[in-house]
Amino acid sequence: MKVVILAGGYGTRISEESHLKPKPMIEIGDKPILWHIMKIYSHYGYNDFVICLGYKGYVIKEFFADYYLHASDVTFDFSNENRLTIHNNVSEPWRVTLVDTGRDTMTGGRIRRISKYIGNERFMLTYGDGVSNVDINALEKHHMLSGGLVTMTAIQPGGRFGVLDIDESTDRIQQFAEKSKEDGGWINGGFMVVEPEIFNFIPDDKTVFESSTLTQIANEGRLVAHKHHGFWQCMDTQRDKGVLENLWKSEQAPWKLWN
Repeated sequence: MKVVILAGGYGTRISEESHLKPKPMIEIGDKPILWHIMKIYSHYGYNDFVICLGYKGYVIKEFFADYYLHASDVTFDFSNENRLTIHNNVSEPWRVTLVDTGRDTMTGGRIRRISKYIGNERFMLTYGDGVSNVDINALEKHHMLSGGLVTMTAIQPGGRFGVLDIDESTDRIQQFAEKSKEDGGWINGGFMVVEPEIFNFIPDDKTVFESSTLTQIANEGRLVAHKHHGFWQCMDTQRDKGVLENLWKSEQAPWKLWN
């Protein structure tokens, strides 16, 4: 199953760094948060990624083009036909498709633009700025049992985000209220499982996935919540980055599920 990562936004709330690079390339430790997200999925055996690029997408392309240089010791032998030797090769079992989905395309439009790389297959979907210790295998199993069109990881971080009205008996999301100021409710934590029928709900590049597509699906009773009571943290601001950085440096990062 492919993993689609939305990595094309401007990151205006963390503009101290995002004026130089796209937000998914802002580093936690010495690796971009995008790398951390991919390592979470890879831990559960999901290694085929489709990354939706937009703002400064070339930075992400260059990172993967030079991945060996980032991760391995190398010798450049200019006396021998400019030969490059890679030592202690640190490779990932990843297949990474990088798709330019437009600088100003909305989130729904970005998903629509990668449909040809997905085909008629179920896929994972998340944002390029949040990490969690959610059990991806349990998420997929919940989706399969629910029969929903989209299963969304629901978390409870407090009052900064939109809230979900969840039917406790069925886990169906009855209402999706983006950017509400209500406090303490369940919110969209990303880490979704999506059926390919989703492309029928995205008419054009201007479609905002959260306020348009998910709202419509919720109204039809086909948006399902997978409640996650563990760790989740997005990186919207420098303060958020500081929280993640401190957890990583102290070797207490809950999202580090890999060895």
